[in-house]
Amino acid sequence: MNSATSNFEVDATGVSPKQLHGLIPSLKLADGNEIPMLGYGLGTANYKSGAALDTISEPIITAALTALKAGYTHLDGAEAYGNETELGRAITQSKLPRSELFITTKTTVRAGDTVTQAFNRSLEKLGLDYVDLYLLHSPFFANAPEELHQAWREMEKIKDSGMAKSIGVSNFLIEHLQTLFDIPGGLQYPPVVNQIEYHPYLQHVVGGQDLIAYCREKHIAVEAYSPLTAITKASPGPVDPIYTKLAKKYGVSEAEVALRWCLDQGIVTLTTSSNEERLKGYLKKLPSFKLTPKEVEDIAAAGKEKHYRQFWNQKFDASDRR
Repeated sequence: MNSATSNFEVDATGVSPKQLHGLIPSLKLADGNEIPMLGYGLGTANYKSGAALDTISEPIITAALTALKAGYTHLDGAEAYGNETELGRAITQSKLPRSELFITTKTTVRAGDTVTQAFNRSLEKLGLDYVDLYLLHSPFFANAPEELHQAWREMEKIKDSGMAKSIGVSNFLIEHLQTLFDIPGGLQYPPVVNQIEYHPYLQHVVGGQDLIAYCREKHIAVEAYSPLTAITKASPGPVDPIYTKLAKKYGVSEAEVALRWCLDQGIVTLTTSSNEERLKGYLKKLPSFKLTPKEVEDIAAAGKEKHYRQFWNQKFDASDRR
């Protein structure tokens, strides 16, 4: 089988990621910092809401600890998940050096809140002095360009403080990113990451608009959440037989093919599995093979035959593929 090392050629900056410890490589961001290309996300199954927000969930702490012990150094959280305290406790209990971890959290910019207030609250819950990546969780809080501009100016000040090593966005479309780039006086720090739902059935290509291509043009790394959607939520579908065929060819699972499809496009990829053996399997199997360019394209082409969006459906028409 092919080595993974030679495959990570497409990224936000044009610089090939370097291999980390012979496992999953890191991606160099436009600000010079590096992000591990496979991360563990604390959304979905570990999400807390309602009365649960007032309690500490030992299962969530255990899930995060399981990922850390399995070898995941990149953990992705958010204030909206309601579990930053649990993530922080898992980090403490792991006893891993902070310098070896890459921690992300996000703000939804609640009404009446400033970004700075939200960030300080997140740091306190996490029990950390800094995060590696801080994101605006979505653009949908802003009712006017000025509100998005104000939020980003606060993000820039947080980066200046050193308490967030990198700053970026999540769930931003081309129009939202362009609004940021149109900020009066220009950007002091452009976003270095756009974390989006990404899988074969949501490739964000509509007519002449291609979100991934736009991000690359602007040196914004793309990070995929819900990369297994075609398997877990949208099956049966046109990519199923391709996944099955490639899984057999490479001696891996269909999920590993789906994750590899993202990685082979230079896209940082998140998994939310709490199964320790599965998590360890990803770290072992994913560096052991790569898809050919034709296989990557075959999956992409088949994916365009179907449209499925798992999140933020209230913000989009059913047929909107942006």
